[in-house]
Amino acid sequence: MEFEKFPKVPRLNRDCIITEKIDGTNSQVYIEHRSVLDTGSPYADGILFEKFGWCIFAGSRNRYLTIENDNFGFARWVQDNGGELLKLGPGRHFGEWYGQGILRNYGLKEKRFALFNVHLWATATVRPKCCHCVPVIYKGAFDTDLINHELKWLRANGSMASPGFMNPEGIMVFHTAANSLFKVTCENDEKHKGEI
Repeated sequence: MEFEKFPKVPRLNRDCIITEKIDGTNSQVYIEHRSVLDTGSPYADGILFEKFGWCIFAGSRNRYLTIENDNFGFARWVQDNGGELLKLGPGRHFGEWYGQGILRNYGLKEKRFALFNVHLWATATVRPKCCHCVPVIYKGAFDTDLINHELKWLRANGSMASPGFMNPEGIMVFHTAANSLFKVTCENDEKHKGEI
């Protein structure tokens, strides 16, 4: 019988980052060099853009996308912006695809891709021009009173991702010591998603 040790428990009173939770569809841009790709993989046909051997794929929360099997036009957008998206570098880049025709719409006449990794992209000087970043509301010590205050501020002042839009979804709290994300919504936060 293999011994299983109890995992280390992160300290609650550490830093956190609070960002706006955007109501769109979870998406990802995946960039990998062709030499690393498994040529027998069924995803090899899903390359939307390629330059100098660097291949770009698009994904939703649970599947890779193609032009024929898209998610609110995200695959087409990735294909059209492939040259600029290469600036993200190799790996998986997660974000929210939101705007015109997607859930809350945010009063936008276009769709936008907002990257989640604010630690990397919020102040990056080489972020692709076609990408936004989820708005940072607060960085500092974790405090539930402060989290409630920031949520109240968002309700009163509206979306930071689309100023003037007064029906924001909520906030995301990234606890750095736990390396975990938590969400708090402006409406029905106490209910399970299936109960709404």
